[in-house]
Amino acid sequence: MSCKLLVVIASLLVVASLDRNQVTGRVVEKLGSEGVVLFNFTDPAVDMSGWTEVSDTVREPGKSKALLVLQKTQVFQRAVFFALLNPQPNGAAFAGVRHPIALQLFPASSITIKCRAQGSNSHFKIALKHHGQQPGPVRTPSYEYYFEAPGGDELQYLNFPLLEFKPYINGVLCIDCDPLDTGDITSFGIQVYGGVNEEVKQSGPEALEIDWIKAANYC
Repeated sequence: MSCKLLVVIASLLVVASLDRNQVTGRVVEKLGSEGVVLFNFTDPAVDMSGWTEVSDTVREPGKSKALLVLQKTQVFQRAVFFALLNPQPNGAAFAGVRHPIALQLFPASSITIKCRAQGSNSHFKIALKHHGQQPGPVRTPSYEYYFEAPGGDELQYLNFPLLEFKPYINGVLCIDCDPLDTGDITSFGIQVYGGVNEEVKQSGPEALEIDWIKAANYC
């Protein structure tokens, strides 16, 4: 089966699998051989209401903050993820946002983001959940990909293979957890982390500028 045919099939599956109760106000756009747009922040009609904060303030010691907002100028529009990390003495801190999504992709698929980092820190992660799992008393894994965002004058393209997303619970790699079900991704998140379990330690303010986020198949 050709790569082009796989991409077309994947695009149709994404649209067919949408749960309008989960993705209110957002339509996934088909892009043929380029895959599908998950979030296009350059679109004047983009709806930001589905994004909610998920930061360490869900725990009693937490003091960090995050939000995702639109930046509109006379010449462009994009989203900016702002965060302030206030780590605990051991370095524990996280700040992020997430959006419900109904996404069905082949295992060989990737997430691509056009972005640029500004501020004190440049290390972020994408956090996915599947099967409709939500944070709560019953701990479920977050499937995460850690990355360093580029700086500089221009936004750049970063590609994250879905097969390389690993399950974490409270920031610790889960050895016994099932792998990410790429056929039933139901939450998409962006986070910045303090680094209690990582070599990179971060604190203070940071920003990630984002034009769009896409999903595509690479054969």
